[in-house]
Amino acid sequence: MLKRWILLLFLCCLTQAANAVLKIDITEGIEGATPIAIIPFKWSGAEKPVDADISAIVSSDLARSGKFSSVPERGLLAQPQRPEDIHFKTWRVAGVDHLVIGAVQKAANGMFKVEFRLFNVYRGEQVLGYSFNATRAMLRTTAHQISDLIFEQLTGLPGAFNTRIAYVTSAGKPAEYRLQVADTDGYNPQTLLTSSEPIMSPVWSPDGSKVAYVSFETGASAIYIHNIRTGEREKIAAFDGINSAPAWSPDGQSLAMTLSKDGNPDIYVLSLRSKALRRVTRHWSIDTEPAWLPDSRSLVFTSSRSGKPQLYQLALDSGSRPRRLTFEGNYNANASVSADGKVIAFVHGAGNSYKIALLNLDTRITQVLTDGPLDESPDFAPNGTMILYASQDRGRAVLAAVSADGRQKQRLALSDGEVREPSWAAKRN
Repeated sequence: MLKRWILLLFLCCLTQAANAVLKIDITEGIEGATPIAIIPFKWSGAEKPVDADISAIVSSDLARSGKFSSVPERGLLAQPQRPEDIHFKTWRVAGVDHLVIGAVQKAANGMFKVEFRLFNVYRGEQVLGYSFNATRAMLRTTAHQISDLIFEQLTGLPGAFNTRIAYVTSAGKPAEYRLQVADTDGYNPQTLLTSSEPIMSPVWSPDGSKVAYVSFETGASAIYIHNIRTGEREKIAAFDGINSAPAWSPDGQSLAMTLSKDGNPDIYVLSLRSKALRRVTRHWSIDTEPAWLPDSRSLVFTSSRSGKPQLYQLALDSGSRPRRLTFEGNYNANASVSADGKVIAFVHGAGNSYKIALLNLDTRITQVLTDGPLDESPDFAPNGTMILYASQDRGRAVLAAVSADGRQKQRLALSDGEVREPSWAAKRN
């Protein structure tokens, strides 16, 4: 956001993180959330692991979505383990709409059989049920899969709990930077790169197998693509001047980026197959932070061509000029486009405060979602229900999330160090 924009201005002349779990706090709840009771799963053949309590993970996932109000375990009226043990009338009187029961059984081969059932309390019937086989290491992933299934059954939207997020951490003096990926609840962090120089702008490939990012490890900016599974990485842009703001096309065939190799910072598109590089903007201003529309034929980007940073839309093959999208406020930048292409999340600046806002592309109405004063780097969840972004909390850089209607907020922070530059994967590969 603002820091990235300032960095670009100066780059024309060039200019110990803990591998810890992100702690997530729900800072603002949402009125009208659907009440749901997740009964503690019955464990057989093995003790319940502290870090893989499936029912607790499912309850936390659903509560973090902002659409469900999970009944705390201490507030459960009963803990039925079988369908015939459920007294639906009692749960209806208590105002619970849905109820989940489940069991985990360890098999002789060391695998775990996990099953769950979802009940509509008011109809008094099961509406969903699945069984999984999982290793010990896959129990948390299985819990997120269950959350996704329940979420989709009850909302009609695909879940996004069993995906991953990427982010950059920094700690120590001098600072040590780490590029990390983790589950959406902050668990299972994996460090991709450690550097004494800044790491910026991580972004997931559409299939969730790679992350592109900017690294200054050689003393100058360069764009890399990192394969999550193999650890292999490829340097794809290291031209003289600025190499920044990579953005994958939705079809995974191209990477848009900002380069200043020909003078001013402009938007370029790189074919990942042929390595052909195409310049798509030509202006004396700074053009940066490209974001793709779902058709892979259009970009939204930030430009100072009107005097101050504003968002513009460009159809790549039409030959037309970029069309300005934002007019309110003196700073509008760093767009993230929803999967359906209907809404753009961006950083909206007015005065000295920078907040996350939404722009509806049909109505052209802007809605401010956060309170600032220094919110940046918004990124939509794959299902469009939440927006992950970077913020400040008591002078520390933290991550935060806000529901697309602005009514539910979360804070994600490390116990040691700072965290910023979030990116939410569309898929888990």
